[in-house]
Amino acid sequence: MLIRKPDELPEDALRAAEALGVTPEEAYARVRTTWGKVDTEERSRIGSAGELALLELLSKSAQGRVEHVAAWSDGHGYDIFVDARQGSAHLEVKTTVRTGRLTIYISRNEYETMLRDPAWELVTVRLTRQLELKSVAAVPRGWIADNVPSDRTVRGRWESCRLDIPREVPVPGIPSISEMLVSGAPEVLRGAPLARPF
Repeated sequence: MLIRKPDELPEDALRAAEALGVTPEEAYARVRTTWGKVDTEERSRIGSAGELALLELLSKSAQGRVEHVAAWSDGHGYDIFVDARQGSAHLEVKTTVRTGRLTIYISRNEYETMLRDPAWELVTVRLTRQLELKSVAAVPRGWIADNVPSDRTVRGRWESCRLDIPREVPVPGIPSISEMLVSGAPEVLRGAPLARPF
């Protein structure tokens, strides 16, 4: 992700390539091929674990009904529905086990749902390597809108995009449900202002 062309390869990688008789361009191509492979099963496992961990926490902490709508349909543009006397929230959940870097993928459907649905909120969940919930944060809609690609012609449009979210962007907790939480709800949902969540 940090190496975007052959001359950005670290010195040790260039020395190793030279020792093997490989040009910097060939070494770069091999690095891109290896790191470019996506383990979709692992991504799905981590994503599901994040959704279920947040669902369990919300079920114990939110007033009203909490429903995992992604369990029966992907078409909503969000994963978890929270409905309480104080209002509703439609939470799109993105999960990571990484620390220090937050990269997410957002679909066109999720983005267009954000544009038309005032109850929609993107929630990031960080899990430990053992898949235990570590932190929860929300990514402001304005930041998302400012950073997705734009369609340049009617003949092409983006359907999914990667967003590399700077550490200072996510807001700890889930602001849209703060009024729906029971007293004594965990600080991880309320947005304890301790450390940055990612």
